[in-house]
Amino acid sequence: MRRIAPEPDLFLHVQLPHKQARELDQIGRILSAHPAIDTAIWNDLQGGRTRKGRPGLAASLVLRAAIIKQMFGFSYEELAFHLADSLTYRRFCGLIHPEEAPKKSALAASIKRISPPTWEAINRILLDYAKDQGIDDGKRVRIDPTVTETNIHHPTDNALLFDCVRKLGALLKRSRLRFGTAYASRIKRAKRRHLQIMNAATNKQRLAPYQDLLKVTRETIRFAEAAVAQLRGHEDPEAAALLERLEHYAGLARRVVSQTKRRVVEGESVPASEKVVSIFEPHTDIIRKDRRDTYYGHKLTLSGGQSGLILDWVVEDGNPADATLMTGMLDRLKAIYGDYPEQVAVDGGFASQANLKWAKEQGIAEISFAKKCGLAVEEMTSSVWIYRALRNFRAGIEGIISFLKRVFGLRRCTWRGEDSFASYVGASIISANLLILARHVM
Repeated sequence: MRRIAPEPDLFLHVQLPHKQARELDQIGRILSAHPAIDTAIWNDLQGGRTRKGRPGLAASLVLRAAIIKQMFGFSYEELAFHLADSLTYRRFCGLIHPEEAPKKSALAASIKRISPPTWEAINRILLDYAKDQGIDDGKRVRIDPTVTETNIHHPTDNALLFDCVRKLGALLKRSRLRFGTAYASRIKRAKRRHLQIMNAATNKQRLAPYQDLLKVTRETIRFAEAAVAQLRGHEDPEAAALLERLEHYAGLARRVVSQTKRRVVEGESVPASEKVVSIFEPHTDIIRKDRRDTYYGHKLTLSGGQSGLILDWVVEDGNPADATLMTGMLDRLKAIYGDYPEQVAVDGGFASQANLKWAKEQGIAEISFAKKCGLAVEEMTSSVWIYRALRNFRAGIEGIISFLKRVFGLRRCTWRGEDSFASYVGASIISANLLILARHVM
């Protein structure tokens, strides 16, 4: 009997005559040539302990699935579908039959186990490969900061208070049903006050609903405190988990109540370092850029090479001044390549006499700040022509950052948690670097 459709594995050796398929094939060859990458990921997946039962996903599959996800902006559900549906993606990931494609839950759990240090280690391996292939030797670099946002709504005081009541209310409801703790829901009342504040025309009209919303939030916190005291006597693992989450969100709720009272009722200006802008992503920093735009996420400092590769990156804590970041980034490049770059082009925010003097003391021959800020060209470089060339070279990293944000999702992190944020940044940059390497090799 003639087959209606051939078996899928008969076509795994066939490459489609399409640029995207050729790029993925070249990325696969680069990864296959470096088994140390799979070893590093396998250590993360194992978690440092021996597991029993059904084996997990292969390290190579997890990495390649993460690359596809970042490269094409898929959700985990879409990723699971495309791995089962696409012959090209299955070929790239080493899957033979559609039935072998993992489910979205397995993909999510495995990809997020890759730690930030592992992503950095993978990048070091790729940089060594780029140097061996003559693609980039790290002698000419450009440094620029940017911001990646966390996945939160715009933080207003009333929205944060409502989030506290909602989240604590959901946890308290579970606690009441499972362990009989006391709780009277205040969610509907909090929502009415939240909407009333949103629709108020003046600050005077907002004051009364704000005070009632603060009262409702405090009542919910007291219910949470009583539930915590009652749950401490339980040995049930579910009680311990609820206890931990109630303590976590009750602590954040107290901070939100305090900052709202100071800002709205007392008219005090609360410093950015003391503010909570999300109870779901409390690690979020407030980043004020150029004294005009405000972002909620984390500041990144990126070092780019002349090939378009991102040589190094740092997720900063808070919003440090650009001028304080240059020496640390160049020290990291020295640790990667064994010496400082010969030519450095940096943003104008890094410009200072101290930074220029330090760079020259380290033997950096040519350094260009995008804005002179009182520095003479003769101090920075050996000629005006070199200064202008480096200044133009630095401008290219703006396009690389735009490429990362538009194509690889670096504009906004969709993973939850501070460690996951750092892993998401690493996944985006590694995916971009692999594509750039593949295009150079091709």
